[in-house]
Amino acid sequence: MDDITWERSLALRRQRIARQRRFFFLFLFAAVVIAVGIWHHFFYTRTPEYALGEIQSAIESRDKERFAYYVNLDLVTNQAYDDLTRDLFAYDATLTPQTRVLFEKFYVLVKPELTRGTQEAILRRIESGLWTLPDGLDILKGRQLGIDFERFLARTQLRNTTLVSVGPVTHHDATATAEITVKEDDTDTSFTLAVILEESEDGHWQVAYVKNYRAYLDKISPLVNEDIANYIDTTKPIVDEYNDMFAAQKKRFTRMSQTDDGRMTKKQREQIADFLENDVLPTLKRRQAKLDEIDVPPGAGYLARQRQKSTEVTISAWQHYIKGLRQNSAHEFDTAETLMKQELAIDSRVDDIIHHTAVSKNIPNIQ
Repeated sequence: MDDITWERSLALRRQRIARQRRFFFLFLFAAVVIAVGIWHHFFYTRTPEYALGEIQSAIESRDKERFAYYVNLDLVTNQAYDDLTRDLFAYDATLTPQTRVLFEKFYVLVKPELTRGTQEAILRRIESGLWTLPDGLDILKGRQLGIDFERFLARTQLRNTTLVSVGPVTHHDATATAEITVKEDDTDTSFTLAVILEESEDGHWQVAYVKNYRAYLDKISPLVNEDIANYIDTTKPIVDEYNDMFAAQKKRFTRMSQTDDGRMTKKQREQIADFLENDVLPTLKRRQAKLDEIDVPPGAGYLARQRQKSTEVTISAWQHYIKGLRQNSAHEFDTAETLMKQELAIDSRVDDIIHHTAVSKNIPNIQ
């Protein structure tokens, strides 16, 4: 064999070996891709870790259907409801044993509606990015059910709890425990939740309940109660001073509104409108300005915001009432009445917070 033939033979051999190597690596790469795909589809997607990742992704993409697929909202809210209401009235010394039993039975009766409302509020939050309350004909709107759903939702701490990080996951056969670090925004308190996941019938994992949710509430509640108690004490002189003013204005308003036949004269309407505009509204604004000057402790932010909201709604209601007086407008009177109902609901909420804080002083180990 001459040199040229030999070189050609070697070149062909090298080319053949190179093609075999390329084929081998392509085959190996394809095998790895297929193996990873099979592992991801048949194994990883059926792990608690994957479910937690999908929940985070669903929140970020506002995909409520995917969120509901990986969170068993029925189990989560039912367990959380029991934790939240377990000893709701245990330390209220103003309640008789009979009344306490009646309240406890009431909360058992309304549990289906409140858990449903909580689930729907969570899904609305996922979809819109906002916490919104029931509307329309929902029985949880206002106090139709005999309970303030807004206040109930506030007590769950859902709206002011932020996810910080997802920690390790411990496997226990058909269940798993994930360590989820969260932060309560108002008090800036960190806490590690033990989130229990369970394997569903079709093999995918779901969050089933929060094992130490009650411990989280017990950690946050004393901090919030202490801040609210301090805020109430600090603002009490302002509240008392202006309550006396409002009581006097209410008496004057009642006298000015008296009629013989149920109909106010034009002059009477003008006098009342001037009184509301020049006395009542400025008093409301001065009171709120003084409250706004007070440094609000972190845990009392919710109460302070409710007071602000009450003032805003009250002012708006009186402004519509003034228009109604001056224009003799039934529509303005109706709007004012609607706003007044909202204001009464907010004031009831404020009273409930203050009462609960007073009662909470009897809770053991309050810090």
